[in-house]
Parts: sequence; structure tokens; C-alpha cells
Amino acid sequence: QVQLRESGGGLVQAGGSLRLSCAASGRTRSYILGWFRQAPGKEREFVAGFNWSGGSTYYADSVKGRFTISRDNAKNTVDLQMNSLKPEDTAVYYCAARPETRYEYGYWGQGTQVTVSS
Repeated sequence: QVQLRESGGGLVQAGGSLRLSCAASGRTRSYILGWFRQAPGKEREFVAGFNWSGGSTYYADSVKGRFTISRDNAKNTVDLQMNSLKPEDTAVYYCAARPETRYEYGYWGQGTQVTVSS
């Protein structure tokens, strides 16, 4: 069982930065932790992923070079550093987790709102 809780959302101007944190508890070893987002009227989409055991990272093309996913060992969080934010990055951001051996993300946080003003 894995429990996830996001924090760090807010309002920022275009070009600014925000850092989201996903506090993970439970058996996270051998899990993939991912960040997803859902904008109003759109489907939820993958943003970035982190392999808890191996440290590999994955990004959607739309955020490559602007977003960085990383683990904070001291806080046991997986963070998403978002730079050069654009209005189209506005969405509710969710943290999710799945075992390495499964394709579907089965654990989700409650989400945190990110709003980028132009």
C-alpha cells in the first residue's frame, strides 16, 4: 500500500517557477512515481516519472528542458521543479505510483492546483 500527498501548487506568472512535492509513504521501493496533470476540459496526461529503485527519469515532450523530477531522500518526497512556466501548464497536478511490474498507476494523491497567468 502506498499513500501519496502533493503540496506546492499555487499561482505564478508566465516564465516563473514552482516546485511541487509528493510525500510518499508505504512500500515505495520498486515503484515508479509519476506526475500527471489535468487541465479543464482535457484528459489527464503524463508529465514526468521517477523510478524509485533505479533513479531513472521520464518526461513528456511538452515539459522536457523545463521540468525536473527528483527524489529528496531526507524528506522522502519526489519533487517536480517547474521552470519557464507557460499558461498552458495550468492544471491540477497529481502524484501517482505503480509497481515497476505493472503498467497502470493504481495509487493517486488528491491533486494540487497550478495556475500560470499570462
